Amino acid sequence: MKSKIITILAMTTLIFILAGCSEADKVNANLSKQADYFECERKITVYNARTDNIILEAEGYMSISNNRHNELVVTVKTGANEYKKNYVYLNDYTMYAVEDITGTHTEPYHYKIYWHTEVLPDVEVKP
Repeated sequence: MKSKIITILAMTTLIFILAGCSEADKVNANLSKQADYFECERKITVYNARTDNIILEAEGYMSISNNRHNELVVTVKTGANEYKKNYVYLNDYTMYAVEDITGTHTEPYHYKIYWHTEVLPDVEVKP
């Protein structure tokens, strides 16, 4: 009897979890898993918002995470069984964007991302 109750509770919980997930939630979770297994190519751009400069760009098959030291941890697959680990320190003036370059077979649609880093035009002030 106790095992039947546990089974019913587990099945009910699973139904609520699956019913509450949208297609986008499922695709996002799958894409993240594929990236962590180095199955899709990504591009990382780190931008200094204070100086309006791009300070780092990286492309390749990589897994990305943040650690407790306010660093972006980038693990890159460089060969069949070869990997490199890189750290990017993040502060109040840096931001980063991660683009999925090649995508996976999960989503057949194409998209573009545009960076707009131009500052306001010069203005002549007359007394």
